[in-house]
Amino acid sequence: MTVWQAIVLGVVQGVAELLPISSSAHLALTPYLFGWEDHGLAFDVALHLGTLLALFWYFRAEWMAMASSAWRITRTRRIEDVHDRRLVYLIVATIPAGIGGLLLEDLAESTFRSPALMAVTLALMGVVLWAADRWSIRSRTIEEITLRDAMLVGCAQVLALVPGVSRSGSTITAGRLLHLDRASAARFSFLMSMPITAAAVVLKMPEAVAISGWSTPLVAGVASAAISAWLTITVLLRYVAKHSFGVFAVYRLVLALVIVLTIAAR
Repeated sequence: MTVWQAIVLGVVQGVAELLPISSSAHLALTPYLFGWEDHGLAFDVALHLGTLLALFWYFRAEWMAMASSAWRITRTRRIEDVHDRRLVYLIVATIPAGIGGLLLEDLAESTFRSPALMAVTLALMGVVLWAADRWSIRSRTIEEITLRDAMLVGCAQVLALVPGVSRSGSTITAGRLLHLDRASAARFSFLMSMPITAAAVVLKMPEAVAISGWSTPLVAGVASAAISAWLTITVLLRYVAKHSFGVFAVYRLVLALVIVLTIAAR
């Protein structure tokens, strides 16, 4: 892999991981469409380190508050404020994806990376995202999330193991179906992505390093992923404060069509 290819893949990861368009599908499709050698799932997950750094930096105030909550809950055995509840809800929301990842890891590395399957899931989830966003009641904020909401959004996150579904797409869609406003659905999706992303990095990063070491392409990919992810968080949260997710649904449908035409041409 060249440094340029790694940078491109890092930008793809940083942007597509946080937009509801599926980073796993984009990372698998980029070499397919450009005729590059498949870099493998381990490198994909290694790029998540960049996304993880961006998430931690952008939401550092909230993570510090929740870290304080974790210490207080450990000492007092009580849940007292919004940060305490949010910490518990994020833990609950992470459990289904963790279990699903362990059970379906082999499929995620092989069968699920089929371009044809990605075309189907991109289109299907695009329609579901549009419908959920179009008809959802916009009345609840992130402060009003309940334990039930966290469990349901966490279960939706499991679907993201199939490339094309999108982790942010499935969780944002679930949030909208639960009547969270757009900004709150996106913000909770970003916050709950950090624990599962961190777990994936811990499990797969050693494999990526064992394959290539801390090579220049790997470092370049992680750096480009971090920068593009931070910019994406900033832009998306501002965008959805005034606009719908419809543009992402249309993009998913267009990309699905491109994949089908590419498969047919080959």
